This record gives sequence, structure tokens and C-alpha cells, in this order.
Amino acid sequence: MAKNTSKKIKELKGIKPEKISEEHLKEVQGIINDINRAQLEIGSFETKKHNILHHISTMQEKLGKMQLKFEDEYGTFDVNIQDGTINYPENGEVNKKD
Repeated sequence: MAKNTSKKIKELKGIKPEKISEEHLKEVQGIINDINRAQLEIGSFETKKHNILHHISTMQEKLGKMQLKFEDEYGTFDVNIQDGTINYPENGEVNKKD
């Protein structure tokens, strides 16, 4: 008996399939596996992102402390980071403690 004929007979008798075809099962499993892998990668990226953001925050705190040291020692924290030149305010006033 042909596959389609068997299907038609089952339809006429009101018999519904109990499982999806093996081909459909493999296809849906593949799609779900791809989604799961992608979500796992996103989680990994988010963890790395969190760690990098924490590192940036730590470095910003260190920079803030260094700026306070410069302010105390040189009267300003405005420094050219390329050559170390201190950029004093236009009016020449500094808060340098002698």
C-alpha cells in the first residue's frame, strides 16, 4: 500500500499520527540546538562584557585618585598625556601648596 493511501485511510478513520516524522524531528532538534548554542555564546559574551566594564570602572577610580594627587602636587590635573606638559589655567592661579 502506498504511503499516501495509508495516510488517507487513517484520515478517513479519524486516526491521528502519534509522532512527527524522523526528518521533522531532526530538523527541529537542530534548530533548538542552534538556538541553545547561540544563547550560551551570548551568556559568555555578557560575562566578558561585565568583567571588562568592571575593569574600566576600576581604572577610572585609579585615574580619579591620580588626578587628586596631581591637583595637590601641581595645582591642576590638566596634563597633556602625550608629553606630560602641565596645562595651567589661563589666569595662572594654581592651588599649589609650598
